[in-house]
Amino acid sequence: MNKRALLIVIILIFCVMLLNGCMPGDGSYSVEKPAGFLWGVWHGWLAPVSLIISLFRGEIQIYEPFNTGWWYDFGFYIAIISGFGGISLSRRRKKRND
Repeated sequence: MNKRALLIVIILIFCVMLLNGCMPGDGSYSVEKPAGFLWGVWHGWLAPVSLIISLFRGEIQIYEPFNTGWWYDFGFYIAIISGFGGISLSRRRKKRND
């Protein structure tokens, strides 16, 4: 493994550990203090990471159960759609030689 690949792996592990504190279902929200629109966006961006972590930690979920309802859902789905759509936009297109 070269130095660049090792650095990328270390950065990814650090980011996952850092983001672990903002995962849905971690107990930071309640009925009195639900997650709103912006937290829905954030949880939507973290959904792939939340899915993997939820396999090992039962209290972490993909979706925050204590939320504001429609606005949280809207932010969550906006982030899911834009996140996965952004992946396809970042791919390089092959040049055609006609």
